Amino acid sequence: MNLILFDNKYRCGMLPLTFTRPQAAVRAGTLTIKEKWEHWLKTKASYLTDGALAEKFIASIEADNLFVAASVLPDQKLVEAIKNLKEGDILQYNDEVIAARGAEELKSSIIEEDFSSCNTIGYSGELRILDKVYKLISYNQEEIKRDFELITNGRQSQSIDETVTVVGANKNPEITNQIFIEEGATVEYCYLNPQGGPIYIGKNATIMEGAMLRGPITIGESSQVSMGAKLYAGAAIGPWSKVGGEVSNSIITGYSNKVHDGYLGDSILGEWCNLGADTNTSNLKNDYAMVKLWDYSTERFAKTGLQFCGLVMGDYSRCAINTSFNSGTVVGVGSNIFGSGFPRNFVPSFIIGGPQGYKINGLKAVERIGKTAMGRRKVDMTEADTNILNEVFETTKKFRTSFK
Repeated sequence: MNLILFDNKYRCGMLPLTFTRPQAAVRAGTLTIKEKWEHWLKTKASYLTDGALAEKFIASIEADNLFVAASVLPDQKLVEAIKNLKEGDILQYNDEVIAARGAEELKSSIIEEDFSSCNTIGYSGELRILDKVYKLISYNQEEIKRDFELITNGRQSQSIDETVTVVGANKNPEITNQIFIEEGATVEYCYLNPQGGPIYIGKNATIMEGAMLRGPITIGESSQVSMGAKLYAGAAIGPWSKVGGEVSNSIITGYSNKVHDGYLGDSILGEWCNLGADTNTSNLKNDYAMVKLWDYSTERFAKTGLQFCGLVMGDYSRCAINTSFNSGTVVGVGSNIFGSGFPRNFVPSFIIGGPQGYKINGLKAVERIGKTAMGRRKVDMTEADTNILNEVFETTKKFRTSFK
């Protein structure tokens, strides 16, 4: 079967991350949603999305297709139910279609949400659904553990250098099995503590001397952990990123920098972001109240049910040195934050400035800086990328108009 992961109504709840990527390209733990499904079903997948995103993330349609909702995280029971689908079947959970199998014509049914001609099969198992962006924080550590099993099953880790201190190995030598180091990674004179969960270090990654990592943790391909960094449980660092200071239960999607000292807790960064030296995020309110977060689907702040929730930052955004973010702050795409004091808890896309005043961050300026940042990683900004930024700029105008 040809696997296609389709965006659904929950894409809005995953903004600002899904301004610039389909739902299936969101990173949850070590792997993106697409990569998880590819591991489980042992096949390659494509995306079914719309607008400018469809120019970059192209759907590959064949005679026999398996469509799966990109908001759903896979597990054994769900995967088995999906494998048993026959042509014309849809798998439904609480009136929501989570999977369907059929020919090219089924694509129209998914887009139009009209499955009247399909055979409905109910699913009674538990589902982990990413309907809100803050769910990534809730699921993060468990997803790192699940992904570790998927990635490392039946494979051999690179040996652990003799200069590395593995905390707990003196009492339980088998605990080193919870550390997996990919080929080409440089891991020397540092501390790895897998007692609370596994530690995965990707291909060609570098863990510098004096760094301390407490699992569950994942470090993506070609990423770098600075000297003396303190990475706590739930640090999920995507590929080609640079990380230093303190990081706890936070996802860095990839190609982003938090090189220097400062604290990032219970937060999510997109791609091509940069946090200036000594940037700090609050992830706990002074009165210990549950954190509210800007919700694009309702266009207001909404309860998260989380006591710990820091910063959510979209792609191509950045902040200057000594920036301080309040708990429950959302920054859109292509914004540049600086100045003393706390920025607003919701900063729309394409905004430049800070507490002393904000103005529009021009589209051309964001594209220019984005090209420079991407060039440093030897990645080209394509016409599809600029079209996506153009679309985001237009669709987010209403937020900038009312922003003061």
